Amino acid sequence: MEDANTQPKWKGKECVELGGAKAEEVWPFLADFCNLNKWFPTLSTCIRVEGVEGQPGCVRYCAGFKTHIEHSDVNHVNWTKQKLLSIEPDNMALSYSIIDGNVGFNSYVSKVRVLPRVDGCAIEWEYEVEPVEGWKPETLQAFIGNGLNIMAKRMKEALELGVLN
Repeated sequence: MEDANTQPKWKGKECVELGGAKAEEVWPFLADFCNLNKWFPTLSTCIRVEGVEGQPGCVRYCAGFKTHIEHSDVNHVNWTKQKLLSIEPDNMALSYSIIDGNVGFNSYVSKVRVLPRVDGCAIEWEYEVEPVEGWKPETLQAFIGNGLNIMAKRMKEALELGVLN
């Protein structure tokens, strides 16, 4: 079996369309880096633990999300610390990396952007990570795709209800 360090990194991209939602309306939800728990499914906690909110170097602690891996310890909580690498309000894009955690993601870097469309917008989530023990590339792709679809649905509902961050 190949060592994870000698295998090529997994790369992927997911994109979801939000018909009727303007990119300028959706971007603030994503730019609010330390409130991902409002949008990402099963994420119960997202708090700033370092740096200035919305500025490169800001670190958020995310916990409570579920993955496909079962743990024998019923008190097990999945968690990661994620560092904001860049934020580009004019391009409606940000990038972050996972710098610590207990879910096996090493060298994970992601870029998330909101793209204007004629009839709304799209959210694109691009990522790169070293192979993750217990996962397959397609499992990770589905995890991110499902999460992004639920995020988009929740954001669209918030806009329809007039709820802003």
